[in-house]
Amino acid sequence: MTASILFFVLASVAIAAALGMLISRNPVNSALWLILNLFCVAGLYLTVNAEFIAVIQILVYAGAIMVLFLFVIMLLNLSELPDLKRIEWRRVIAFFLGMGLLAMLMFVVASSLDMLPDPVSLEAAAESGSATTLAKVLFTRYAMPLEVIGVLLLAATIGAVVIAKRKPV
Repeated sequence: MTASILFFVLASVAIAAALGMLISRNPVNSALWLILNLFCVAGLYLTVNAEFIAVIQILVYAGAIMVLFLFVIMLLNLSELPDLKRIEWRRVIAFFLGMGLLAMLMFVVASSLDMLPDPVSLEAAAESGSATTLAKVLFTRYAMPLEVIGVLLLAATIGAVVIAKRKPV
């Protein structure tokens, strides 16, 4: 009972933080709303016994990537975003209604083609989502893609350093 209440509280705060991120006019405040959203998502992972994913969510996204975003925002010296125009609520409502209709259509097609996934128990999800199981699969079955991604990230980091260090002409 308390896990479901915690889930709905964290989901509500995550949705509110996402809306705050979208509505905020200041880029730094928007990044802070996003950090709150990432912490709520980590809490949602904890409610389904995925501790490893929750910790990685906080360390990688809320820690490293958001600090990088804040540094870029502060280096670019962004002020408040210009007020483009009023929000047209009819378009917003039409968008959400269209997305709901699309989701229902995809569910009907997937269920008629018998493509819906089988439900998994919490115990099986916790066992397959542990750090040991994840590491075993990652370093055996997906070792080559992991190494390729590592090389690509290294090349991107070297390219970013070279571009940043280039002297203006």
